[in-house]
Amino acid sequence: MYKALDHFDFDHRLMYVRNIFIFSLLFLIAGLVYFQLVKADEYVNLASRNRLRMIRLPSPRGNIYDASGVPVAVNVRTFEIRAYPMDIRKDEDYASTAKMFARHGIPMTSADLKERVDRQYVAPYRAISVVGNLTLAQVSDLVMDDEFSRMLFPSPVWRRIYPAGALAAHVVGNVGEITREELEDQRDLYYQIGDIIGKNGVESMYEEQLRGTVGEQVVEVDSRGRRLRNVNYNDPQKGTDLNLTLDLAAQREALRLMEGKKGALVAMDVNDGSVKVLMSVPTFDPNPLTWGISAREWSALAGDPDKPMMNRVTGGAYPPGSIFKVVTAAGLLMEKTVDTRTTVSCPGYFRLGDPPRTFRCWNRSGHGRENIHGALRDSCDVFFYENGVKLGIDKLIEWGRVFGVGEPTGIDIPGEVSGNIAGRDWKRRRIGESWYQGDTVNYAIGQGYLLMTPLQLVRVYAAFANGGKLLVPRFNSAKKAEWRDVKVSKMNMDIIRRGIRDVSAARAAARFGVDVAGKTGTAQNSEGADHAWFVGYAPADNPKYVAAALVEGGGSGGSVASPLVAQMLAYLLEHDK
Repeated sequence: MYKALDHFDFDHRLMYVRNIFIFSLLFLIAGLVYFQLVKADEYVNLASRNRLRMIRLPSPRGNIYDASGVPVAVNVRTFEIRAYPMDIRKDEDYASTAKMFARHGIPMTSADLKERVDRQYVAPYRAISVVGNLTLAQVSDLVMDDEFSRMLFPSPVWRRIYPAGALAAHVVGNVGEITREELEDQRDLYYQIGDIIGKNGVESMYEEQLRGTVGEQVVEVDSRGRRLRNVNYNDPQKGTDLNLTLDLAAQREALRLMEGKKGALVAMDVNDGSVKVLMSVPTFDPNPLTWGISAREWSALAGDPDKPMMNRVTGGAYPPGSIFKVVTAAGLLMEKTVDTRTTVSCPGYFRLGDPPRTFRCWNRSGHGRENIHGALRDSCDVFFYENGVKLGIDKLIEWGRVFGVGEPTGIDIPGEVSGNIAGRDWKRRRIGESWYQGDTVNYAIGQGYLLMTPLQLVRVYAAFANGGKLLVPRFNSAKKAEWRDVKVSKMNMDIIRRGIRDVSAARAAARFGVDVAGKTGTAQNSEGADHAWFVGYAPADNPKYVAAALVEGGGSGGSVASPLVAQMLAYLLEHDK
């Protein structure tokens, strides 16, 4: 009986072991089926990724040319040393690599190298730039070094240069390495850390056109990540070239005219909005920004009290002063507040309210009796004081909006400001006060809370020059002209044009060989001497170009700013011949 029980127990155990064996075998078979059939493609892909490396090849950007075909932004071939983060992210690797670079005249510490790798690190198998901006001779010298690690590899890259330097800096802009914030803002998947992107100017505005299409190189590596052979190569495609309306020769003339001054000089075709000159001074050289500058150099440039990086043509908002009187005149005429028979006696001052507040005319002895033509010709403040109050601030703002006051012009470079059209709601919201008639008096002659950019004023005067088209300024020569009608009658347009044709500063421009219609302005400056303005177009009877000059702290618009505009217009008209 005991023997029978022992035999039964042995058979039971044997069956238990057999079941475990069968279950394990079925589990292994199921695993093989899952991994070899169900997940086969995924693991083949993973294996390939362990064996293959994808190297992203940035494309050369499209070149940028001025109106005459002169290059203002081009590419040069340089080299960089690249590596995979997984191969060099050890302290001893940083130290040996930095030591090797130093031996070849490339100043870089272990800390610098680590910071550079950490900043670009996204994934262990995505190559990053260890050092850049190298010449072919430098790369050859490094590669021949016995201690040049096989984990490092040279790669050709394109770098941007600006032959015109400071001459076209505010128009062309510059490129630079994309930041993490910019990368997060991008909606497409084109960019990666380390890529170059347009930072400002047309480089930024036309980024998609200029950037091109990236290429890709696939290389096979060994178990330690060292390159064995090339597997595939797709050429990067160069970006599309961009032709500007900017005239570099005229731009050079503008820089000469503005030498020693601080301000802006801008000129535009009155018929199609093509900008020929945009000079903001002081200016800066964009090349160091593209190739890399130190934190100290950047701080010095960004913190310069003269603000060389500020584009005063589109980003500087100033009181327009008497230049604004053409807008006031258009409102007065179109609303029938005045006509050619309306006259005002100017004793040199205007009194408003009870008790009366006195507003002075620039001519303290007065202009006598003036109509609209004489008021524009002589820039009689009293005429515009008295009739501006009659028209009222709401109508003044309405006609300001007609001429684009308080809105960007739409020019195709970034960073444009809107200026300030002010008004009742603005003053109540910003200052917490009601609007007074004294505010309207100042507004009528372009003072007070009203602020405009030089480009906005060029646009206003272009509308009078071309008969009513408020143009959208442009730099891209392939872009079609755009405008809207200001809807000022031809009769009223002619009244205003005759008035600014007879301005003494405009007549004085004849000594530069050009017939100009325009207006001077002397605008209040809370930080010092008044700003000097002049805006005009030429030839007066058949306008081709309009130009504006602003000299910060320049004082008199007639003696300081008007000769700049006259010479600029004369140059452009002569250059056309």
